[in-house]
Amino acid sequence: MDMKKFMGDESELPLDRIIEGGGFVGIFPTIACIGDSLASGEFQVNYEDGRKLFYDMYEYSWGAHIEKITGSKVYVFAKGGMTARDYVQSFANSKGYWKSNLAANAYIIGLGVNDIINKGHEIGSRDDVCLEDYRKNGDTFYGNYCAIIQRYKAIQPDAKFFLITIPKGSDRGEERAKKTEAAAKAIRDIADMFEGVYVIDLCKYGPDYNADFRRDFFLNGHMNPMGYLFSARLIISYIDYIIRHNMEDFQWVGLMGVDR
Repeated sequence: MDMKKFMGDESELPLDRIIEGGGFVGIFPTIACIGDSLASGEFQVNYEDGRKLFYDMYEYSWGAHIEKITGSKVYVFAKGGMTARDYVQSFANSKGYWKSNLAANAYIIGLGVNDIINKGHEIGSRDDVCLEDYRKNGDTFYGNYCAIIQRYKAIQPDAKFFLITIPKGSDRGEERAKKTEAAAKAIRDIADMFEGVYVIDLCKYGPDYNADFRRDFFLNGHMNPMGYLFSARLIISYIDYIIRHNMEDFQWVGLMGVDR
């Protein structure tokens, strides 16, 4: 058997291979998906009178699809409109998502669209992060996003984290493109601040979410059922790529939380 065909080589890019099953993502017994409407499986209905209704349909979320495909237990800690600030300062506590009985082996975080593009929260910098005490973090994207990682690392120190950057939409204007790249730059930098944290860089390696893409995979301003399933396959394939190219980083996953 030629193991290079299975494991890939240095020239392989993250989404060169879209896998059919769960791949190496199946090594995680539990996974938590943290995010906004694109993580909650939200559907948008537009009415002729201008009204818009939004429905969080968790059973259609990419997290729910990851659960079906991998066989892992997947928690979906998401809601339409979510920001890192909302998650840290109110949402997670109100839902009990910091409780140790919900600790996961892997956390997939998809935040930034509402924070930076829709609501214009200050991005900040590393100066807003106190690695010794998340409670001293600044109220910026950096500070709140890192607080999420810090709090879950305190609950499960060996957990792995996968941070999703915002995909590009080449036809959505220069201002959005600048904000998308700024968010990606911040997320890449945040990942470099911690051990066991990796980037699912859809901004760099993902498909262009342009009009043609949105025609097939979107329903009004949010994804349709095919879009959420497609997202799950992208995320699974990207994490599988990360594991295959960093095998030593994941060899202790089976003993998370066990004294050794």
